[in-house]
Amino acid sequence: MTAVLILWGHALAAILFGTLALARWRRRWDVTAGPALAVVAAAALTALWALAVAGVEPWDISVHLAEGARNLAWTGVMAAFVLRARADGGALAALYGVVMFVILTATALAPIARMPMDQDMVLAVEITRHVLRMMAMAGALLLLCHLAQAATGPQAGGVRLFALALGAMWGLDLAIALLAFAGPRWTMMPVVARGPVMMGVAILLAVAATHRGEGSVAVSRTVATRALIALALLLYVAATALAVDLASMLSPPVARAVQTAIVCGAAAALLAFTATPWLRVWLRVKAAKHLFDHRYDYRIEWQRFTTTLGLPGKGAAPLGERIAKAVADLTDAPAALLLVATDGVLTPWAGWRWADGGAALPASLAGHLGATGRIVSLDTLRAGDGTGEAALVPAWLLDDDAAWAIVPLLHGGELAGAILLARPPVDRALDWEDFDLLRIAGRQAASYLAEDRSQAALVDAQEFDAFNRRFAFLLHDIKNVASQLTLVARNAERHADNPAFRADMVVTLRESAGRMATLLARLGQHDGTRAEPLQPVDLPALAARVAAARRAQHPVMVEGEATPLAWGHPARLEQALSHLVQNAIEASPPGTPVRLRLDRVDGRLMLAVIDRGVGMTPGFVRDRLFRPFVSSKPDGFGIGACEARQLVRTMGGELQVESREGEGSVFRILLPPAQVIAAKMAPGMAVAA
Repeated sequence: MTAVLILWGHALAAILFGTLALARWRRRWDVTAGPALAVVAAAALTALWALAVAGVEPWDISVHLAEGARNLAWTGVMAAFVLRARADGGALAALYGVVMFVILTATALAPIARMPMDQDMVLAVEITRHVLRMMAMAGALLLLCHLAQAATGPQAGGVRLFALALGAMWGLDLAIALLAFAGPRWTMMPVVARGPVMMGVAILLAVAATHRGEGSVAVSRTVATRALIALALLLYVAATALAVDLASMLSPPVARAVQTAIVCGAAAALLAFTATPWLRVWLRVKAAKHLFDHRYDYRIEWQRFTTTLGLPGKGAAPLGERIAKAVADLTDAPAALLLVATDGVLTPWAGWRWADGGAALPASLAGHLGATGRIVSLDTLRAGDGTGEAALVPAWLLDDDAAWAIVPLLHGGELAGAILLARPPVDRALDWEDFDLLRIAGRQAASYLAEDRSQAALVDAQEFDAFNRRFAFLLHDIKNVASQLTLVARNAERHADNPAFRADMVVTLRESAGRMATLLARLGQHDGTRAEPLQPVDLPALAARVAAARRAQHPVMVEGEATPLAWGHPARLEQALSHLVQNAIEASPPGTPVRLRLDRVDGRLMLAVIDRGVGMTPGFVRDRLFRPFVSSKPDGFGIGACEARQLVRTMGGELQVESREGEGSVFRILLPPAQVIAAKMAPGMAVAA
């Protein structure tokens, strides 16, 4: 298994280095100096060395010779870079010369050690060769450190990557040399790992070779963290394996028990680490403090923050809880409480893992947060003398040691709320990075909170608008009934002795009382006709009923041929027709009849309301007729035509208008025949005419 891993690891590394050499050779005309050709030669020699390791055993004489040629080539590349960049490179050239001489000497001793000679002489040559190899690689690593530190200008990022790649290669070789010098039995594991490491070296060298100085070469915090974790795991496994190997030197019964204890203890320690949030947070804080320039990876933190805030979908947590969690996650706070500004105070609205419902914060603190936008560090206030900002914070909050900070949520210069953060598992003081990140996050969270409030206000406004519109329709119907009764009372003074008029008056009063009862029911139920199903409607009977109810008020005539049943809502259709007839009566001169005509038009049934009144202009019909609260009459509500069209449309019909000033208007209600609808719903079904 070990031989297979060595074979494939070094073979893949050889392919990568060969590809790198070929790519740099094809682009050699892009470089005006010698280092480019030196890189090609060094990459090619490294590919040959990797092939030698894969083809024969790692300790063969050809491998040692290829390794020496590889090290000489890369040291020459380093020297070419330095001597080209510095005019006073005499001393450095001497240092590079010494390192190259040591590499050459150690390489030359490899075949000498295989010559037939005394065993003590062979041992002395091998020891000398190992010492020289370690000296050469240590010197090369020191020169790499100098090269990386001295790199400046636009190519500094590429040079540092170059130094990092060669440092990984020579650092591993130095570890192998040390282990080989101490005892050959411990060198096989790093030799197996050398193949994958060299693949990574080839990739880093390719990136360094293509860097053109457009910006600094940087690895993301996520990649760096995961690479460190992977390296730590490798070292952990290697240390465990080394301990197990050392335990094998004991007597067999004891060795077995010790090895089992080492493996179980290592596994338990790893599981304890992964299952302990406090320890993970502590390591993350220490890594951010000592390994990175900034505490936060702002891109990752902002992506996580916005994802938590805008998490959609069924079953998602309420917005208030998401806001609290998003802000708490930024600082690893285990809990958070969202308070919203209400009547000048901050009242609890939602919590994330908060132990209790919390309590309100006073208006003085809310005003201070809104005016200054300061993030309040409660630990700083606890360490003070209790004056200034500390005097604004309630005593119960200062006494609660779990409370850590107060983050104001500002939107448009006003305080929308605040978030109370719990103390993180690893206690620390807030610094400038925390303040900057929390301040920006607070403004973003405040915008979500303000948008939620705006949406709620919009829904309320829409509900009020719907109620006002419905009430306006009802008020218009009441106005029509009142107008009808007023005209009946006025005509009764002149025609009270006429039996026909008295009969029409009774019908009108009965119809008006019924309409008033219906309106009262609709007012209590918001819309009493909403549940009425579509059904066949007898248009001639409906027209006759509406005309009879209006004759005591004004002459109304029904004309035209009998039509089949229409498809609609009987009550809504009667209501719409009553609106149109009432408008026609109010627009017509006294004594001029309003006509209701029945007909068929293009396969649909028509019920037209025709008057010879004042008429309307085309502009009024186009722009204002169906707008609510717009009327051509001084005392009109401007509701009748609008409601009539809405009612007709709910039945799948259409309301058409034709009007001319001084000549009158025609309103046509067009409905589908019931037979056509029934045939579509159930083929073969017939509706009686």
